[in-house]
Amino acid sequence: MSLYHSTRSRAISRTSKEAIREGLAPDGGLFVCDALGAEKFEVSRLAEMSYSEIAQAVLQMLLPDYTSDEIAACVREAYEGTFASPEVTPLVPLESLGTGSIDSPVSVLELFHGPTSAFKDVALQMLPRLMARAGDADGDGRVMIVTATSGDTGKAALAGFADAPGCGITVFYPAGKVSHVQELQMTTQAGGNVAVCAVRGNFDDTQSAVKRIFADSALAERLGAAGWTLSSANSINVGRLVPQVVYYFAAYAQLLRAGTIEVGDEVEFCVPTGNFGDVLAGYYAKLLGLPVAKLIVASDANNVLYDFLTTGVYDRNRPFFTTTSPSMDILISSNLERMLYYLSDGDCELVAALMAELAETGRYEVPADLLARIQEVFGCGWASEAEVSDAIRSCWEGHGYLIDPHTACGYHVLERTPAAPGARARVLLSTASPYKFPRAVAEALDLAVPEDDFACMETLAQATGTMPPAQLASLQSAPILHGDVVDVDDMGAFVERAALDL
Repeated sequence: MSLYHSTRSRAISRTSKEAIREGLAPDGGLFVCDALGAEKFEVSRLAEMSYSEIAQAVLQMLLPDYTSDEIAACVREAYEGTFASPEVTPLVPLESLGTGSIDSPVSVLELFHGPTSAFKDVALQMLPRLMARAGDADGDGRVMIVTATSGDTGKAALAGFADAPGCGITVFYPAGKVSHVQELQMTTQAGGNVAVCAVRGNFDDTQSAVKRIFADSALAERLGAAGWTLSSANSINVGRLVPQVVYYFAAYAQLLRAGTIEVGDEVEFCVPTGNFGDVLAGYYAKLLGLPVAKLIVASDANNVLYDFLTTGVYDRNRPFFTTTSPSMDILISSNLERMLYYLSDGDCELVAALMAELAETGRYEVPADLLARIQEVFGCGWASEAEVSDAIRSCWEGHGYLIDPHTACGYHVLERTPAAPGARARVLLSTASPYKFPRAVAEALDLAVPEDDFACMETLAQATGTMPPAQLASLQSAPILHGDVVDVDDMGAFVERAALDL
């Protein structure tokens, strides 16, 4: 059986179920599997496969100790009746963008048709099902999910784990640094096992504190005595990452069915990203045999990934910007560690040294040969706030297609990046409904913007002839159920109280 181990050491092995239940490796690294890519997906089958069929095949390859019946049940529970589109992640064609070749038509992969109108739903409808079937060695015990969110992960995790048997969930978000709609989605969340708390600090402060909570052995011992173990719903958890691989194959299948490409043609993907999980899933798809020409990383003004992919120097010692794309306002991109592991040919010592240097100094530099390998796979670009606004307006005026600020970062970058050699199609991943950020979108379209976000949704709908998702519009009348705010140093105590109160 293929086993998982830490990016920083091979000393401890885990099955995929154990890796999902634990979330983070004991040494602080992320779980990886050396068998990734040994088995290839039969791309020639894709055109005839539904999303659920693709998901079953991909998950079975990446999580081999789950039985086929378990995977089938997880897929059924996650995707049947929970997404507004029968495709789950539908592909919408656009005309070729400015610098794109006529041989490389552009499509938008809409990842926001789930219950919280963001791409995180695709994975976070799946993770609780995988977690429920992971169990522990004794077949009992409860799992407390602890998650830091820059906006979308929190609500998607809450929606997936609320009242899930044997689980509790605690979500932290940076106070004042998510959109009003995103905050309401979290603070109105019902569920007997749910705790939500704002944190005085930014997302990186919040995420770093969550990692310290997982590394706190005294806390783990106290929670263990009460029957709790900790796990994560962030993309550091392999159970969060793996379901995201599916929609790259699903996009390819839709391109095949539309006649846009033929089997074997390469496709380029542009991915708005902050924590690197969404684009890393595309790299996993490439290793599994998907014909990927290039993966373009699109950043906002917090362009630490752009600088890294350009120079090989990762440096988080820089100003932090609060932007209109809050889910990308990240300076510590956790999933980059997995990419470093695979593209360094599994050099755990190198990865451990780089991560130690990052923790100590806030920066590291990769060897020149490793940077060259990385640049063969990943392109990059970034968009300023003005460019994001321009991209929203340009996409609407040029295509009659409404995009949110995160997707706009990708639109801007794709528009200015020549198509990769050999790319027969280009796909822009759209990570959230524009109605999650109605103010930024309305301002970009030069509309009169009301003070109230829900009035802003109405203005946007009337001006564009589009409709806000019902689950967002209904937030206006939902009662606030969570109002806690803590300092970063008090987050561990909050988790402990949340667990012991359940």
